[in-house]
Amino acid sequence: MFSFILYDAKKDLYLVARDPIGITSLYRGWNSSHPNTLYVASEMKALQEECDEIQVFPPGHMYNSETGKTVRYFKPDWWDIERIPTQASDLSQLREALEEAVHKRLMADVPFGVLLSGGLDSSLIASITVREAEKILQCPDEDGSAICNWPKVHSFSIGLEGSPDLKAAQEVADFIGTKHHGFVFTIQEAHDALYDVVYHLETYDVTTIRASTPMYLLSRRIKAMGVKMVLSGEGSDEVFGGYLYFHAAPSPAAFHQECVSRVQNLHLSDCLRANKSTMAWGLEARVPFLDTDFLNIAMNIDAREKEFGGEKMEKYILRKAFDDQEEPYLPHHILWRQKEQFSDGVGYSWIDSLKEAAEAKISDELFDQRRKRWAVDVPDSKEAYWYRLMFDSLFPNPAAATTVQRWIPRSDWGCSTDPSGRAQKVHTAAYDNVGNGNSH
Repeated sequence: MFSFILYDAKKDLYLVARDPIGITSLYRGWNSSHPNTLYVASEMKALQEECDEIQVFPPGHMYNSETGKTVRYFKPDWWDIERIPTQASDLSQLREALEEAVHKRLMADVPFGVLLSGGLDSSLIASITVREAEKILQCPDEDGSAICNWPKVHSFSIGLEGSPDLKAAQEVADFIGTKHHGFVFTIQEAHDALYDVVYHLETYDVTTIRASTPMYLLSRRIKAMGVKMVLSGEGSDEVFGGYLYFHAAPSPAAFHQECVSRVQNLHLSDCLRANKSTMAWGLEARVPFLDTDFLNIAMNIDAREKEFGGEKMEKYILRKAFDDQEEPYLPHHILWRQKEQFSDGVGYSWIDSLKEAAEAKISDELFDQRRKRWAVDVPDSKEAYWYRLMFDSLFPNPAAATTVQRWIPRSDWGCSTDPSGRAQKVHTAAYDNVGNGNSH
C-alpha cells in the first residue's frame, strides 16, 4: 500500500505511483494557466485552490515525467473484465493465502490491533492475527532466544448501545482471546461529526459517509490509546461478491464481472473510507484481503462457486475454507452469520436517524429543484442532497466533485438503489427464515 513521488536529481526525473488497488489515496491536477505543470497530492483539498481540473490518480499506474505518460504497471489476468474464470476453488490454498497475507502485515514496530465488527471478514482477520502473533512469539530471535515481548492482540469495535456488531464482536473476542475494547457512540455525537467526515473523506457518497462516521469516531478512540496500526477486513465483499444484492446476479459471468468492477473501484469507496477515516487521526489501516497474491487466487475462482442461494449463503467458499471443526477459527454461528454492512451493523437506528435528519433539513420544494442546482450526479434522496450541500460548502471548486463516485447496488438487476444491506430483499427473507430454522 503506497502512494509516492520520487525525484531523481541527477536525471531531473519525477516518478509518481500508486499501489495496485488504491488502498492509499492520491490525486493529480492541472491549472489551465500553467498547462505544463502537474500537481500531485495525497488529498484532493490540497489541489482545489490551484487546479481547475482534478482527477483521482489511477491505482496500479505510474507517471514518468520524462515521457509525460501515465502507464499501468499492475496487469494481472483477472483484471480483464471480459475474461471469465473457470478454475475450481482450492479451499486449503485460499485459507493459506489469507493467512500469509495477514502474516506479512504484522511486520510493525508500533502498537497495533485489529478492527473487529463481529462480521465474518473482520472476525476472520482478527482470528488469523491472533494465531500468527502466537507463531511469532514462538520464533527464536537471531541469537537463538525467544521473542517474549509480543503484546496481547487488542481488538476494537464501535456501535450504538445494544447494536448487533458490539454483541457479536465481544463474543468473537472472547472466543479468540483478544483484549477487546467495545466503544459506544451516540447519534448526536455522530451527527456532530458529519462535516468533519465529509472534509476528511472528500466525498458526498451516501454509503461511504454512513459507514465512515462510526469508523472515524472509532479511529479517534484507538489512536488516543496509543495504537498506531490496525488490520481490517475491507475488500472481501468485492472479491467474493458478498454484498446481498449479488444474490440478484443474472448469471455467473455477470456475478464475476461485478466482482471485478467492484475491486477496480475500491479506491473510490471502501479503500477511501478505510484509509481516510483512520488516517484523519494518524492511524494506519492494513487490509489483508487486498494482498495481490491472495487476489490472484480468489479472483480466478469460477464465479459459480461464489454465487449464493438455496443452501449456500454469501461468501460460502471463504466460510468453508475456515470451517475447521477440530481447531475452529470462529464460533460456528459467527462464521455463518449473514452479511451486515458496517453502517447497518453499528445499529439500524443510525441510518434511520440520518434519513430523518435529512428529511427535516431539506424541504420538498428544495429537493424538487435539485436538477437546477446540479446538472450531473443529481442527488436521488434528501440524504444524498444533504451530504452534497456539505461537500460543496467545503470544496467549492467545481473540479472537486469530479473525483467522487457514488456507490449504489445494481438497479438493473432489480435491486434497491439504497446502499443499505437492509434494503435488499434477501436480507429480510433471511431474517424471516431464521425464525423457521433456515438461517443458512
